[in-house]
Amino acid sequence: MTIGQHRLAYEVIEGWERLPEGWSFVEVAGVAVDSSDRVYVFNRGDHPLIIFGKEGKFLDSWGEGLFTNAHGIFIDRNDHVYCADNFDHTVRKFTTDGTLLMTLGDVNQPADTGFKVGVSPVQHAGGPFNQVTNVAVAANGDMFISDGYGNARVHRFSAGGELLASWGEPGDGPGQFNLPHSIVVDRSGRVIVADRENSRIQFFDQDGNYLDSWNWVNRPDDLFLDDDENLYIAELGWTVPYRESTGPHFQFMKHPPMGHAPIARVSVCDLDGNIQAQFGGWEPLLPGNFIVPHGIWADSHGDLYVGEVVKAAGAIDHFAPLPCHAFQKFRRAG
Repeated sequence: MTIGQHRLAYEVIEGWERLPEGWSFVEVAGVAVDSSDRVYVFNRGDHPLIIFGKEGKFLDSWGEGLFTNAHGIFIDRNDHVYCADNFDHTVRKFTTDGTLLMTLGDVNQPADTGFKVGVSPVQHAGGPFNQVTNVAVAANGDMFISDGYGNARVHRFSAGGELLASWGEPGDGPGQFNLPHSIVVDRSGRVIVADRENSRIQFFDQDGNYLDSWNWVNRPDDLFLDDDENLYIAELGWTVPYRESTGPHFQFMKHPPMGHAPIARVSVCDLDGNIQAQFGGWEPLLPGNFIVPHGIWADSHGDLYVGEVVKAAGAIDHFAPLPCHAFQKFRRAG
């Protein structure tokens, strides 16, 4: 089945990954690919980093016992692996074999932002970190980190780990955030932030000056920028999964914001916002569709990998997991 309605098209490849017997993915929060096209699946199971070769063969795993809640992953041009753990409020830098090189943030010491889970939203901006979400590395090695669930901030660190700057505050105005959830840096140095619950993507210079925003995205969850500067966007949409005696059901928001669709989807566009591909459908359990797309990356061939955190989607926490795809590969067609 070939999907995508614009310049690029993709074919969903079912059963690509070959997990060891008895293993499974649990809430695939992030995915990244190194320079050898090895695929790193960052998930919330017993084996947080599961690594596959380009043909789907299991190669290795690491991170067991280290992470409290896998969230975002990034691999730089030197094959350093950066992992954001939003429950212990850290970003860690590793080699590809799992050797720890650096830790940013104080373990289990969230910044003061007035945020209390289930009680109080972010009241004011704070320092690094409070439920940090993701990281991107610029050409000079500086790290830009989205600090989201418990903060409303972007932080810039030097390659050596020195905090250089922070910007953002709670709100929906230019330069404000309501859950900065993912981040990338383009070749010109612009910092691009998925401002998820404001349902927009914001653009900044590296000093935090606001440049522009896109408001057509549907709750952007993760971003990836390839070497051709195609921007891949995992979009949550407004779908609530729930379970009845007859099986899984999905409730779509009847009146999403003007100009938005309720379905979860993947969009690929250039940096002028021109759509290159867009897919995801009304039946979320079908191959090639999505419930909660949370991680996205493309390899050197343009093949696409998408991870989902379905069990985390609210109403189904009290039920058995839905029979869904936690991880999908899409081969670029043509």
